[in-house]
Amino acid sequence: MAFATRHFVRTAASSSSAAATAAAKKLVVKHVTVIGGGLMGAGIAQVAAASGHTVVLVDQSDEILKKSTKGIEESLKRVTKKKFADKPEAGAEFIEKTLKNLSTSTDAVAVVHSTDLVIEAIVENQEIKNELFKRLDKFAPEHTIFASNTSSLQITQLANSTTRQDRFGGLHFFNPVPMMKLVEVIKTPMTSQKTFESLVDFSKAVGKSPVSCKDTPGFIVNRLLVPYMMEAVRLFERGDASKEDIDVAMKLGAGYPMGPFELLDYVGLDTSKYIIDGWHSLEPNNPLFAPSPLLNKLVQEKKLGKKTGEGFYKYK
Repeated sequence: MAFATRHFVRTAASSSSAAATAAAKKLVVKHVTVIGGGLMGAGIAQVAAASGHTVVLVDQSDEILKKSTKGIEESLKRVTKKKFADKPEAGAEFIEKTLKNLSTSTDAVAVVHSTDLVIEAIVENQEIKNELFKRLDKFAPEHTIFASNTSSLQITQLANSTTRQDRFGGLHFFNPVPMMKLVEVIKTPMTSQKTFESLVDFSKAVGKSPVSCKDTPGFIVNRLLVPYMMEAVRLFERGDASKEDIDVAMKLGAGYPMGPFELLDYVGLDTSKYIIDGWHSLEPNNPLFAPSPLLNKLVQEKKLGKKTGEGFYKYK
Protein backbone atom coordinates (compact mmCIF):
# COMPACT_ATOMS: atom_id res chain seq x y z
CA MET A 1 0.00 0.00 0.00
CA ALA A 2 2.86 2.34 0.85
CA PHE A 3 4.43 1.60 -2.55
CA ALA A 4 1.16 2.27 -4.32
CA THR A 5 0.84 5.58 -2.48
CA ARG A 6 4.37 6.59 -3.38
CA HIS A 7 3.74 5.58 -7.00
CA PHE A 8 0.55 7.64 -7.10
CA VAL A 9 2.31 10.66 -5.65
CA ARG A 10 5.09 10.38 -8.22
CA THR A 11 2.54 10.03 -11.04
CA ALA A 12 0.52 13.01 -9.81
CA ALA A 13 3.67 15.07 -9.42
CA SER A 14 4.76 14.04 -12.89
CA SER A 15 1.39 15.07 -14.35
CA SER A 16 1.51 18.34 -12.47
CA SER A 17 5.01 18.99 -13.77
CA ALA A 18 3.93 18.20 -17.34
CA ALA A 19 0.98 20.57 -17.03
CA ALA A 20 3.25 23.30 -15.68
CA THR A 21 5.66 22.76 -18.57
CA ALA A 22 2.81 22.94 -21.09
CA ALA A 23 1.52 26.12 -19.45
CA ALA A 24 4.97 27.67 -19.61
CA LYS A 25 5.34 27.04 -23.36
CA LYS A 26 5.65 30.15 -25.47
CA LEU A 27 2.83 31.11 -27.78
CA VAL A 28 3.74 30.74 -31.43
CA VAL A 29 2.05 33.69 -33.10
CA LYS A 30 0.34 32.82 -36.38
CA HIS A 31 -2.61 35.21 -36.55
CA VAL A 32 -2.05 38.93 -36.00
CA THR A 33 -4.51 41.80 -35.71
CA VAL A 34 -3.07 45.30 -36.22
CA ILE A 35 -5.26 48.17 -35.03
CA GLY A 36 -4.52 51.39 -36.91
CA GLY A 37 -3.94 51.81 -40.65
CA GLY A 38 -1.53 54.73 -40.49
CA LEU A 39 2.14 54.58 -41.48
CA MET A 40 3.17 52.54 -38.45
CA GLY A 41 0.20 50.17 -38.45
CA ALA A 42 0.43 49.54 -42.20
CA GLY A 43 4.17 48.95 -41.90
CA ILE A 44 3.72 46.44 -39.09
CA ALA A 45 0.97 44.67 -41.04
CA GLN A 46 3.26 44.52 -44.08
CA VAL A 47 6.23 42.91 -42.35
CA ALA A 48 3.98 40.46 -40.50
CA ALA A 49 2.21 39.38 -43.70
CA ALA A 50 5.50 39.21 -45.62
CA SER A 51 6.88 36.78 -43.02
CA GLY A 52 3.97 34.36 -43.42
CA HIS A 53 1.60 35.51 -40.68
CA THR A 54 -2.13 35.85 -41.30
CA VAL A 55 -2.83 39.54 -40.72
CA VAL A 56 -5.98 41.62 -40.35
CA LEU A 57 -5.46 45.39 -40.52
CA VAL A 58 -8.20 47.34 -38.75
CA ASP A 59 -9.23 50.98 -38.99
CA GLN A 60 -12.37 53.10 -38.76
CA SER A 61 -13.26 53.30 -42.46
CA ASP A 62 -12.85 51.42 -45.72
CA GLU A 63 -11.42 54.59 -47.25
CA ILE A 64 -8.52 54.64 -44.77
CA LEU A 65 -7.93 50.92 -45.28
CA LYS A 66 -7.86 51.27 -49.07
CA LYS A 67 -5.21 53.97 -48.70
CA SER A 68 -3.27 51.74 -46.29
CA THR A 69 -3.43 48.75 -48.65
CA LYS A 70 -2.26 50.86 -51.57
CA GLY A 71 0.65 52.11 -49.49
CA ILE A 72 1.58 48.54 -48.55
CA GLU A 73 1.52 47.47 -52.22
CA GLU A 74 3.78 50.37 -53.21
CA SER A 75 6.13 49.60 -50.32
CA LEU A 76 6.29 45.92 -51.33
CA LYS A 77 7.21 46.93 -54.88
CA ARG A 78 10.11 48.99 -53.53
CA VAL A 79 11.23 46.08 -51.36
CA THR A 80 11.14 43.59 -54.24
CA LYS A 81 13.19 45.88 -56.50
CA LYS A 82 16.06 45.49 -54.05
CA LYS A 83 15.41 42.00 -52.73
CA PHE A 84 14.63 40.39 -56.11
CA ALA A 85 16.58 42.68 -58.43
CA ASP A 86 17.59 39.79 -60.73
CA LYS A 87 14.42 37.72 -60.22
CA PRO A 88 11.34 39.77 -61.16
CA GLU A 89 9.10 36.68 -61.23
CA ALA A 90 10.11 35.76 -57.68
CA GLY A 91 9.42 39.34 -56.67
CA ALA A 92 5.92 39.25 -58.15
CA GLU A 93 5.26 35.97 -56.35
CA PHE A 94 6.47 37.47 -53.05
CA ILE A 95 4.07 40.41 -53.41
CA GLU A 96 1.18 38.09 -54.27
CA LYS A 97 1.83 35.82 -51.27
CA THR A 98 2.17 38.75 -48.90
CA LEU A 99 -1.09 40.35 -50.02
CA LYS A 100 -2.89 37.00 -49.71
CA ASN A 101 -1.88 36.94 -46.06
CA LEU A 102 -3.40 40.38 -45.51
CA SER A 103 -7.05 41.33 -45.08
CA THR A 104 -8.77 44.43 -43.71
CA SER A 105 -11.71 45.14 -41.43
CA THR A 106 -13.52 48.03 -39.78
CA ASP A 107 -14.75 45.80 -36.94
CA ALA A 108 -12.00 45.14 -34.40
CA VAL A 109 -14.28 43.19 -32.07
CA ALA A 110 -15.25 40.73 -34.80
CA VAL A 111 -11.70 39.89 -35.87
CA VAL A 112 -10.03 39.47 -32.45
CA HIS A 113 -12.03 36.30 -31.82
CA SER A 114 -9.43 34.28 -33.72
CA THR A 115 -6.15 36.14 -33.21
CA ASP A 116 -2.96 35.30 -31.31
CA LEU A 117 -1.59 38.83 -31.10
CA VAL A 118 -3.20 42.27 -31.13
CA ILE A 119 -0.84 45.15 -31.94
CA GLU A 120 -2.25 48.63 -31.35
CA ALA A 121 -0.86 51.49 -33.45
CA ILE A 122 -3.46 54.25 -33.10
CA VAL A 123 -3.27 57.87 -31.93
CA GLU A 124 -0.98 58.62 -28.95
CA ASN A 125 -3.81 59.23 -26.51
CA GLN A 126 -3.95 57.34 -23.22
CA GLU A 127 -7.72 57.48 -22.84
CA ILE A 128 -8.47 56.33 -26.39
CA LYS A 129 -5.97 53.47 -26.16
CA ASN A 130 -7.32 52.37 -22.77
CA GLU A 131 -10.87 52.32 -24.10
CA LEU A 132 -9.80 50.23 -27.12
CA PHE A 133 -7.94 47.65 -25.04
CA LYS A 134 -10.73 47.47 -22.45
CA ARG A 135 -13.27 46.70 -25.20
CA LEU A 136 -11.13 44.16 -27.06
CA ASP A 137 -10.22 42.41 -23.81
CA LYS A 138 -13.82 41.19 -23.52
CA PHE A 139 -13.80 39.48 -26.90
CA ALA A 140 -10.24 38.22 -27.49
CA PRO A 141 -9.43 34.59 -26.56
CA GLU A 142 -7.69 33.92 -23.28
CA HIS A 143 -4.36 33.09 -24.96
CA THR A 144 -4.26 36.29 -27.04
CA ILE A 145 -1.40 38.67 -26.29
CA PHE A 146 -2.00 42.43 -26.42
CA ALA A 147 0.81 44.80 -27.39
CA SER A 148 1.08 48.54 -27.97
CA ASN A 149 3.37 50.31 -30.43
CA THR A 150 3.31 53.48 -28.29
CA SER A 151 6.54 55.44 -28.17
CA SER A 152 5.76 57.62 -25.17
CA LEU A 153 2.97 56.22 -22.99
CA GLN A 154 3.42 53.76 -20.11
CA ILE A 155 2.68 50.17 -21.10
CA THR A 156 1.68 49.39 -17.50
CA GLN A 157 -1.15 51.92 -17.57
CA LEU A 158 -2.42 50.47 -20.84
CA ALA A 159 -2.22 46.93 -19.47
CA ASN A 160 -4.23 47.95 -16.41
CA SER A 161 -7.21 48.70 -18.65
CA THR A 162 -7.48 44.94 -19.28
CA THR A 163 -7.74 41.71 -17.28
CA ARG A 164 -4.70 40.24 -19.07
CA GLN A 165 -1.83 42.20 -17.52
CA ASP A 166 0.36 39.10 -17.75
CA ARG A 167 -0.34 38.84 -21.49
CA PHE A 168 0.42 42.48 -22.27
CA GLY A 169 3.64 44.10 -23.44
CA GLY A 170 5.12 46.75 -25.69
CA LEU A 171 6.27 46.24 -29.28
CA HIS A 172 7.82 49.53 -30.36
CA PHE A 173 8.63 49.47 -34.08
CA PHE A 174 10.43 52.30 -35.87
CA ASN A 175 9.47 54.29 -38.97
CA PRO A 176 9.65 53.23 -41.77
CA VAL A 177 8.84 49.76 -40.40
CA PRO A 178 9.86 47.72 -43.48
CA MET A 179 13.34 49.32 -43.44
CA MET A 180 14.14 49.80 -39.74
CA LYS A 181 15.51 46.65 -38.11
CA LEU A 182 14.90 47.53 -34.47
CA VAL A 183 11.97 46.56 -32.24
CA GLU A 184 11.91 47.47 -28.55
CA VAL A 185 10.14 44.73 -26.58
CA ILE A 186 8.79 46.21 -23.35
CA LYS A 187 8.18 44.08 -20.28
CA THR A 188 6.06 45.51 -17.47
CA PRO A 189 6.26 44.16 -13.89
CA MET A 190 3.16 42.05 -14.71
CA THR A 191 4.22 40.73 -18.13
CA SER A 192 4.82 36.97 -17.88
CA GLN A 193 8.08 35.51 -19.09
CA LYS A 194 6.11 33.39 -21.56
CA THR A 195 4.50 36.51 -23.05
CA PHE A 196 7.81 38.36 -23.20
CA GLU A 197 9.54 35.46 -24.99
CA SER A 198 6.62 35.13 -27.41
CA LEU A 199 6.94 38.83 -28.32
CA VAL A 200 10.70 38.48 -28.79
CA ASP A 201 10.17 35.44 -31.03
CA PHE A 202 7.53 37.27 -33.07
CA SER A 203 9.89 40.23 -33.54
CA LYS A 204 12.57 37.88 -34.87
CA ALA A 205 10.04 36.10 -37.09
CA VAL A 206 9.18 39.37 -38.87
CA GLY A 207 12.88 39.97 -39.54
CA LYS A 208 13.64 42.46 -36.78
CA SER A 209 16.32 42.65 -34.11
CA PRO A 210 14.57 42.89 -30.73
CA VAL A 211 16.03 44.62 -27.69
CA SER A 212 14.48 44.40 -24.23
CA CYS A 213 13.60 47.26 -21.90
CA LYS A 214 11.57 47.81 -18.76
CA ASP A 215 8.58 50.12 -18.82
CA THR A 216 10.52 53.37 -18.39
CA PRO A 217 9.57 56.65 -20.17
CA GLY A 218 10.71 56.51 -23.80
CA PHE A 219 12.14 53.00 -23.42
CA ILE A 220 15.71 53.02 -24.81
CA VAL A 221 15.86 54.99 -28.05
CA ASN A 222 13.48 57.85 -27.27
CA ARG A 223 14.69 58.11 -23.67
CA LEU A 224 18.12 59.01 -25.09
CA LEU A 225 17.01 60.72 -28.30
CA VAL A 226 14.30 63.12 -27.07
CA PRO A 227 16.39 64.72 -24.27
CA TYR A 228 19.25 65.05 -26.78
CA MET A 229 16.99 66.92 -29.22
CA MET A 230 15.56 69.08 -26.42
CA GLU A 231 19.04 69.99 -25.21
CA ALA A 232 19.89 71.08 -28.77
CA VAL A 233 16.84 73.38 -28.69
CA ARG A 234 17.95 74.83 -25.34
CA LEU A 235 21.45 75.40 -26.73
CA PHE A 236 19.87 77.35 -29.59
CA GLU A 237 17.43 79.19 -27.27
CA ARG A 238 20.35 80.44 -25.15
CA GLY A 239 22.08 81.74 -28.27
CA ASP A 240 25.10 79.49 -27.75
CA ALA A 241 25.06 78.27 -31.37
CA SER A 242 22.89 78.49 -34.48
CA LYS A 243 20.62 75.60 -35.35
CA GLU A 244 22.52 75.17 -38.63
CA ASP A 245 25.88 74.85 -36.85
CA ILE A 246 24.43 72.47 -34.25
CA ASP A 247 23.14 70.22 -37.03
CA VAL A 248 26.45 70.29 -38.90
CA ALA A 249 28.38 69.62 -35.69
CA MET A 250 26.37 66.50 -34.83
CA LYS A 251 26.50 65.16 -38.38
CA LEU A 252 30.24 65.68 -38.86
CA GLY A 253 31.35 65.27 -35.25
CA ALA A 254 29.12 62.40 -34.12
CA GLY A 255 28.43 60.78 -37.49
CA TYR A 256 24.66 61.21 -37.18
CA PRO A 257 22.73 61.07 -40.48
CA MET A 258 20.61 64.05 -39.38
CA GLY A 259 21.22 66.92 -37.02
CA PRO A 260 18.81 67.36 -34.07
CA PHE A 261 16.79 70.16 -35.72
CA GLU A 262 16.49 68.24 -38.97
CA LEU A 263 15.34 65.24 -36.98
CA LEU A 264 12.82 67.26 -34.98
CA ASP A 265 11.31 68.57 -38.22
CA TYR A 266 11.23 65.02 -39.63
CA VAL A 267 9.57 63.52 -36.55
CA GLY A 268 7.12 66.41 -36.16
CA LEU A 269 7.38 69.18 -33.58
CA ASP A 270 3.90 68.38 -32.27
CA THR A 271 4.93 64.77 -31.64
CA SER A 272 8.09 65.83 -29.83
CA LYS A 273 6.13 68.35 -27.72
CA TYR A 274 3.54 65.70 -26.84
CA ILE A 275 6.25 63.31 -25.66
CA ILE A 276 8.17 65.84 -23.57
CA ASP A 277 4.97 67.24 -22.03
CA GLY A 278 3.92 63.73 -21.01
CA TRP A 279 7.26 62.96 -19.43
CA HIS A 280 7.34 66.35 -17.69
CA SER A 281 3.98 65.58 -16.07
CA LEU A 282 5.38 62.27 -14.80
CA GLU A 283 8.68 63.73 -13.55
CA PRO A 284 8.24 67.54 -13.21
CA ASN A 285 11.56 67.97 -11.42
CA ASN A 286 13.64 66.16 -14.05
CA PRO A 287 15.57 68.85 -16.02
CA LEU A 288 15.86 66.50 -19.01
CA PHE A 289 12.07 66.67 -19.39
CA ALA A 290 11.70 70.46 -19.09
CA PRO A 291 9.44 71.98 -21.80
CA SER A 292 10.85 74.41 -24.37
CA PRO A 293 9.24 77.86 -24.91
CA LEU A 294 10.50 77.92 -28.52
CA LEU A 295 9.13 74.46 -29.30
CA ASN A 296 5.79 75.40 -27.73
CA LYS A 297 5.67 78.62 -29.79
CA LEU A 298 6.33 76.82 -33.09
CA VAL A 299 3.65 74.21 -32.37
CA GLN A 300 1.17 76.95 -31.44
CA GLU A 301 1.91 78.60 -34.79
CA LYS A 302 1.26 75.25 -36.55
CA LYS A 303 4.86 75.10 -37.73
CA LEU A 304 5.20 71.38 -37.14
CA GLY A 305 8.10 70.47 -39.43
CA LYS A 306 8.28 68.85 -42.84
CA LYS A 307 4.62 67.80 -42.84
CA THR A 308 3.46 71.45 -42.70
CA GLY A 309 6.25 72.92 -44.80
CA GLU A 310 7.91 74.74 -41.91
CA GLY A 311 9.33 73.94 -38.50
CA PHE A 312 12.83 74.93 -37.44
CA TYR A 313 13.51 75.05 -41.18
CA LYS A 314 11.36 75.91 -44.20
CA TYR A 315 10.53 73.30 -46.82
CA LYS A 316 9.23 73.78 -50.36
